[in-house]
Amino acid sequence: MVDIVDLGQRPPVGVVPEKMHAFAVRQNRFGQPRDAWKREVLPVPSIKDDEVLIYVMATGINFNNVWAALGTPVDVIAERQKSLGEKEDFHAGGSDCSGIVWAIGKDVKNVKIGDPVVVHSGWWDKDDPWVKSGKDPMLADSTRIWGYQTNYGSYCQFARAQAHQCIPKPKNLTWEAAGCYLLCASTAYRMLMGWAPNIVEKDDLVLVWGAAGGLGSMALQITREMGGKPIAVVSEDSRKQFCMDKGAIGVINRKNFNHWGAMPNTSAPEYNDWVKGARAFGKAIWDIAGKGAAPRIVFEHPGETTLPTSMFVASTGGMIVICAGTSGYTITGDLRYHWMRQKRLQGSHLSNDEQAAAVTKLVAAGKVDPCLADRLFKFDEIAEAHQLMHDNKAPAGNMGVLVNATKAGEGVGI
Repeated sequence: MVDIVDLGQRPPVGVVPEKMHAFAVRQNRFGQPRDAWKREVLPVPSIKDDEVLIYVMATGINFNNVWAALGTPVDVIAERQKSLGEKEDFHAGGSDCSGIVWAIGKDVKNVKIGDPVVVHSGWWDKDDPWVKSGKDPMLADSTRIWGYQTNYGSYCQFARAQAHQCIPKPKNLTWEAAGCYLLCASTAYRMLMGWAPNIVEKDDLVLVWGAAGGLGSMALQITREMGGKPIAVVSEDSRKQFCMDKGAIGVINRKNFNHWGAMPNTSAPEYNDWVKGARAFGKAIWDIAGKGAAPRIVFEHPGETTLPTSMFVASTGGMIVICAGTSGYTITGDLRYHWMRQKRLQGSHLSNDEQAAAVTKLVAAGKVDPCLADRLFKFDEIAEAHQLMHDNKAPAGNMGVLVNATKAGEGVGI
């Protein structure tokens, strides 16, 4: 019996240690990410019949575990204890993963021990009636975000996942590139390709908020590959070239406008100033795409500060698709533009197996770059990486973290 191994030290394939290294949050540490996330030694989790244990090579950093650190809008530990009946008093997170299948449950057929995989973050109960009926599992009541609403995610030396989450690792990628992209890429793919008839088609104009970040950089490339024309929105001029390199036909700096935030009441004098700001933003779209141009899809995730403008500028019959509310959760907007022009406001969340596989196919073919950030983080820098994301100081692209991978650049061809 092996008690524990150092990071990067592989036990014999299939031998599972009793303990492991992991980063975790506890309720008495909720607050700033650099204080909430701590390295600990935890028990290696047991797995169910439909689950796998992954020897994690690398992981990515996502905003969901900034929320986990803060303890808001949800205490993920209390919520998991209540909804899943689990007793652990810690949250060992992480929702992006590349690694090696180390153990499998008796019902697992799609992977075997030793397989190199990436793990998507859609988790659901296989016995959920909705799932068993063959419908989209992402709309099932049991659906959770792996590594946020479930425990033992990719900030663990050995992560626990459901077997259906595993996709063969693209051989063209290093461990760190493979470990950083899939949550953002699969989420972006579902947003852009999952809500027919509002899917990206040839020459469609798509407005992408936060285009230099993990989600946005994936959206730019997916739009480009589907024949669309993405317009990027950024907060710094220094990120314009990055966006152009990923397929943007033009870039707008949102700091050139000052009408952000909740939309004033339509009867208030301030509303006229807001409309002027929204129209000026629309004019910036025209300056890129031509007079009268309007995005058929608006790719949203900031939420509260930008959604009123997104609803204003979307085309007649267009869609505002939103997967988060990083600036706040309150919705305001002028509904007259919404119903008279028959626009669609669509919520979107993670992806199903088929969507995750589809975007991974684009990555494996070299058509979508994982956009691994210039700075690569070490395992002991997980807390600091979340703090940078919280403070809006994260490097452009997707942040990668080495876990059991011993150095950068390994994993190509595996």
